[in-house]
Amino acid sequence: MLFGTWLDQQLVAFAVVAGVLTVIPGADMALVAHSVLSRRRRAGYVTSVGACTGLWVHAMASALGLSAILMTSAELFSAVKAAGALYLVVLGVLSLRRALTSAPGALVATATSQDTRRAFVRGFLSNVLNPKVALFYLTLLPQFVRPEDNVLARSLVLAGVHVVIGLIWLVSYAYFFSRVSDVLRRPRMRRALEGVTGALLIGFGGRLACERR
Repeated sequence: MLFGTWLDQQLVAFAVVAGVLTVIPGADMALVAHSVLSRRRRAGYVTSVGACTGLWVHAMASALGLSAILMTSAELFSAVKAAGALYLVVLGVLSLRRALTSAPGALVATATSQDTRRAFVRGFLSNVLNPKVALFYLTLLPQFVRPEDNVLARSLVLAGVHVVIGLIWLVSYAYFFSRVSDVLRRPRMRRALEGVTGALLIGFGGRLACERR
């Protein structure tokens, strides 16, 4: 009974912290907006799933000690950070180019199976290549794992809580953003939204590149 009470309290506490961090605007939300603008709502959902899938990678890495290696190696940390920042900047530049060069009515297209895979990969890589997410899992998860717990199993349970919260938030965001974007059908407005999304992605990439551990 005491263990069940402790378990519930710990999970609730973790869910609260993870929920607060999830709703803070970041690269994931910018990517979801980009997917909705370019390939409509379904692509936004798939990007959300990809981003949340990346959390499992960080949870396993944290449990296995790989995140600790990343955090203690300045060179490795810088390399991963640079890769993640470059990835976001490239996506942002492509989005800006699309906004500036696309013909009226060409910004939104029907998503193909290949586009769906790309949307998933974009979300997945945005999380996996973000060392700040690795740092979050390395520092936060151990606080909710007792010495007698199976570290990997417990880490995956906590990651599962985070994934559920992230999916609910990002999928809801994709839905409501798609409803708003459907109203704004004018080509100029869509190009403006695409441009703003591209600028945000570049900004998030630049911020990631400049951040220190």
